[in-house]
Amino acid sequence: MKILHRHIFASVLFSCAVAAGLFAFVLIVGNAFKDLIGYMLAGQLSGFAVMKLLVLLVPYVCVHALPMGMLTAVLLVLGRMSSQQEITAMRAAGLSLGYAARPIFIIAVIGVVVGLGINCYYMPLARTAYRDTLSEAVRKNPLNFIVPKTFIRDFPGVVVFVNRKDGENLKDFWLWQLDDQKRVKFFARAQSGHVDYVESDNKMVLTLSNVSVETRDEKNPEDFSAPHPIGTSDQMSVDLKLDNIFGKQSFNRKLSWLTFGQLLDERQRLEASKAPLNQRMPVSIALHEKIANAFTILAFTIIAIPLGVKISRKETTANLGLALVLALGYYFLNVIVGWLDKQPALRPDLLLWVAPVLTITLGTWLFRRVGRA
Repeated sequence: MKILHRHIFASVLFSCAVAAGLFAFVLIVGNAFKDLIGYMLAGQLSGFAVMKLLVLLVPYVCVHALPMGMLTAVLLVLGRMSSQQEITAMRAAGLSLGYAARPIFIIAVIGVVVGLGINCYYMPLARTAYRDTLSEAVRKNPLNFIVPKTFIRDFPGVVVFVNRKDGENLKDFWLWQLDDQKRVKFFARAQSGHVDYVESDNKMVLTLSNVSVETRDEKNPEDFSAPHPIGTSDQMSVDLKLDNIFGKQSFNRKLSWLTFGQLLDERQRLEASKAPLNQRMPVSIALHEKIANAFTILAFTIIAIPLGVKISRKETTANLGLALVLALGYYFLNVIVGWLDKQPALRPDLLLWVAPVLTITLGTWLFRRVGRA
């Protein structure tokens, strides 16, 4: 590799690593605050479990961090080289833009291969391990998810309050069951209770003792003009779903957590059973999405090269801003396609390639135009 190629290769690779690391850090922190920080501060997850979960987030965030890192790196490096007249000097020496961009394309191809490995294999395994780790944390000690003297709203349709815990026993337990409009339709108060975790159903089962209950009119639970039936029971069981803790996943989301080989097996099974198109389409979408996301790295590289040369800026902020604008436009197209997942006749699986193909086409046109300038 020529000295010039080594210089560009090292500069782009280093900038890509730094930018991708920055974006990955931001995405990991965002996911941690959304999913984990509340449980950790409440003592529901140990520090070791949180660290393991953060590590398992890395392959998931790399799906988006790698394309953004490559886009930002190319804009930064070529923008600086252009502003310092290095591109002009190369052209004066008879070197074309295509010649100077060879090491960048090498990095992009490597990035596509790495992206395919992450999207098709490592990310699904990491997401599965992420859910299993949360499940294991609950299975080992389900009582950690019930904090004394705190109104707990993590369970769908239910608010619970425990005055104190005595070992594995709950003392002075309060429970409010809510309707779709968040109105109380059932209230129970128990002297004591204990919790069991049922992993197969993703729920905790509360067994309450010495319970007093109050029921309200289901149609108008806030009507206090009529007396509400009140009763007592020696024992009562209540199911607390953990969908809000583990994240209730749609069918399409669960498919994205399958490896590429598992998706191929699923598609073959559906084709063998002659399933209708609307049942086969989610599998096809997941397959195409994994490959298309990896080729986002190449698409961003192709459009970033001419833009980096043309902009001629060395300011980091300006180039980062341009990278974010391009990425937002790209992913907005993907969001629009995602809205069509319930319309299999429109082939949303193939429409996933609109954004990368459009970006590559535009980037190729700009590349040739800048190369002839």
